[in-house]
Amino acid sequence: RAQGQPFEQRALRIVEPTNAMFWPSSTTQRTFRPKKNAPVGSKGAALKSHIDATLGSGNLREAVLLPPGEDLNEWLAVNTVDFYNATSMLYAILGEYCTDAACPTMCAGPKYEYRWADGVKVKKPIECSAPQYVDYLLEWVEAQVDDEALFPQAPGAAFPKNFADVVRKIFTRLFRVYAHIYHSHFPQVCTLGAEAHLNTCFKHFIYFTGAFGLVKREELAPLGELVDG
Repeated sequence: RAQGQPFEQRALRIVEPTNAMFWPSSTTQRTFRPKKNAPVGSKGAALKSHIDATLGSGNLREAVLLPPGEDLNEWLAVNTVDFYNATSMLYAILGEYCTDAACPTMCAGPKYEYRWADGVKVKKPIECSAPQYVDYLLEWVEAQVDDEALFPQAPGAAFPKNFADVVRKIFTRLFRVYAHIYHSHFPQVCTLGAEAHLNTCFKHFIYFTGAFGLVKREELAPLGELVDG
């Protein structure tokens, strides 16, 4: 098996994670976060059930489509939480490998380095290690999702006018976690037996963001060959 080609045919199937794969050890506690529930909203639970059902069929392209008659913002909100959970759990298994010493910068290969800024707590971009960056990122996404002004919980509550922009920024930053994992930790992912699951999650991520234009082409450049493959 060529480790330089992570997208294999067997990765097209949905691979269910086991509790052992994602249970946080002492080395993963820093970045592991408890799974978040889907937004309540007026149809959040129903849309989450629809996602689970279509993912269970193994058809990733079908799973990302907006169900007929459903609200786009509701669909984006529920999926944002789902992808946050998936990304958080995937990264958690790499806690013993992705350390400050091993990954002193948040990078995706030699050409791409990411610096953190959220515009509130950290206004000027700062250089930080990969685990620090991911910790900032997951904390920031969690704060966005928990903010009812952005992700309304009350049935019938209106989404903000800039909701699509909020979601785009979240998915753009979540992509960077995948980029770092593939460039810096793919051999370890294979060692852990999580290769097929990682590939499936990333394909799902790319199909969803592509269907709704959530991540700009230039942001995908670090994994351009995988995205186009």
